[in-house]
Amino acid sequence: MKFGIIGYGKMGKVREEVINNIPGHEVVKIYDPFVEEINIGVRVARDHIDILNDNEIDAVFICSPNHMISKYVVESLDSGKHVFCEKPPGVSVRQVLEMREAEKRNPGAKLMFGFNHRHHESIIRSKQLIDSGKYGKLLWLRGRYGKSVPPDFGSNWRSKKELAGGGIFLDQGIHMLDLFLMMCGDFEEAKAFVSNLYWHSDIEDNVFAIFRNKEGQVASLHSTMTQWRHLFSLEMFLERGYIVINGLLTSTGTYGEEQLTVAENRSVAPAATWSSEEKIVYKIDSSWETEVKMWLEAIKKNTKVPMGNSDDALKLMTLVEKVYAQK
Repeated sequence: MKFGIIGYGKMGKVREEVINNIPGHEVVKIYDPFVEEINIGVRVARDHIDILNDNEIDAVFICSPNHMISKYVVESLDSGKHVFCEKPPGVSVRQVLEMREAEKRNPGAKLMFGFNHRHHESIIRSKQLIDSGKYGKLLWLRGRYGKSVPPDFGSNWRSKKELAGGGIFLDQGIHMLDLFLMMCGDFEEAKAFVSNLYWHSDIEDNVFAIFRNKEGQVASLHSTMTQWRHLFSLEMFLERGYIVINGLLTSTGTYGEEQLTVAENRSVAPAATWSSEEKIVYKIDSSWETEVKMWLEAIKKNTKVPMGNSDDALKLMTLVEKVYAQK
């Protein structure tokens, strides 16, 4: 297969590297108004339409600023291309619905949104343990995901609501919320405090949110860019044990090592003592490749994308809007 890329920032380069490392696939054309041909080894498109009208190209990666996502996804699907789009899935439920309509108009085209955290080995193992029932029912979750921002953040499109659609929650916290959905299925209720006490821009720098579903499972989320250090922590407590992930493998290494801790041999309730814990430290992050291969497999077999599909996107953005409505 041959691919085009719309948007050649950090994620555009990541997707190019992944595809070119999979035998039989290659990126042949890229569009980005700030990229010069001398810097890349493929053809540079005049605009995104140049990619969509190219019959040699089978599929498109969309790695653009958030405010352009819906437009690019809809036009790419309507041109008959398969689409892999970086998160978030647009900036509103309305945009997700527009993309879903384009998907329905083009049933042969496969649409997937890039939520690579689902494909980290620690996350996959956690989901397997929860689904196995070994530790009983999942009772509650707590997720913290935060950082500071670089000195030039104010000049970046992510700092402007008209371009980004939201702040740290839509940019980073959405990954944690997506993991909550992966573990629990869906949530009907959402309560939140959204604040901007430090940066004083038109986007939030903190979200404290809590979600509850029909089964009574509750998930607590803190998404922040005033933490002054990088931190990822996902805690999942079950009837007969707990699963905790601290740290996350990233290209920068700023979140530290990725460690999964699983409690074993719980004492008889209600006392909660443990004779042992299983600890696994993950050394390799293959999430970028794994999620792309999932999309390619759906294309090859003409099956539904199993994760990161438009159904997942609609659940996610419905909750995002509930949170932002409580500013």
